Amino acid sequence: MVALIVIAVLVVVALTFAARAIRVIPQARAGVLERLGRYNRTLDPGLTLVMPFVDRVRPLIDLREQVVNFSPQPVITQDNVVVAIETVLYFTITDPRAATYEIASPLQAIEQLTVTTLRNVIGGITLEDSLTSRENVNTQLRGVLDEATGKWGIRINRVEIKSVDPPPDIKAAMEKQMRAERDRRAAILTAEGTKQAQILTAEGEKQAAVLKAEGARTAAILRSEGEAKAIATVFEAIHKGNPDQKLLSYQYLQMLPQLAQGEANKVFVIPSEFTQAFAGIGDALRKSEPPGEGEEK
Repeated sequence: MVALIVIAVLVVVALTFAARAIRVIPQARAGVLERLGRYNRTLDPGLTLVMPFVDRVRPLIDLREQVVNFSPQPVITQDNVVVAIETVLYFTITDPRAATYEIASPLQAIEQLTVTTLRNVIGGITLEDSLTSRENVNTQLRGVLDEATGKWGIRINRVEIKSVDPPPDIKAAMEKQMRAERDRRAAILTAEGTKQAQILTAEGEKQAAVLKAEGARTAAILRSEGEAKAIATVFEAIHKGNPDQKLLSYQYLQMLPQLAQGEANKVFVIPSEFTQAFAGIGDALRKSEPPGEGEEK
């Protein structure tokens, strides 16, 4: 009976010893092994054996990229404007031993270092630059933080400024400025549109006037050519008909009313040929009267 008890105790001790001697490290984790209180080695992912009651494995360290969001911090810019800046930090632990023994509170140390560096960087630029040049600010922050945290076994992968909040009065002034800028651009675009419309209208009127003048000139030329052809035809017909003086005088008298038409004809000029035409008509009328009527008169 005593032998069975001893065997049972030995089995329990062996199982306990084996349970404490075998450790399994998950993927993307690392363990720091201390032997008798001193650093011995870093345990990689997988199965490993340790000496029970002699070795101690500290809490496992996450080797994946971690994200920490820092609350908004008041920062004074170069033009003496207090802004609240919220940052997001991405970091990775590259050396578990240094992260365990070189710094007591890594996250708190990174936060304080970020705030201090942010105030130094933002204090050297204006409010407008802090709003429009975030990429440059992020690069400067990452450079300073990565250099400082390198000895802690921490690599700063990226630093992002999440938000920059100026005071309410500065926001109102900025909104008025942006509204004025939009109004100015709208006025410029409207003026450009009006200018282009006036130019196009003037070009159209110019082309219309040119076409109208061309049409009037062509019409005048055609009308003049028609009148010239008509005069030539009439002249040729008269010349071929061999008219006498009586017919010419009669036609001349018929044209006189047409010559007097028009508001500009204030003076009516009687040429010397009119007396000859009138005399010819008188002679023709006297010759056509009977002999008796002339004697009675």
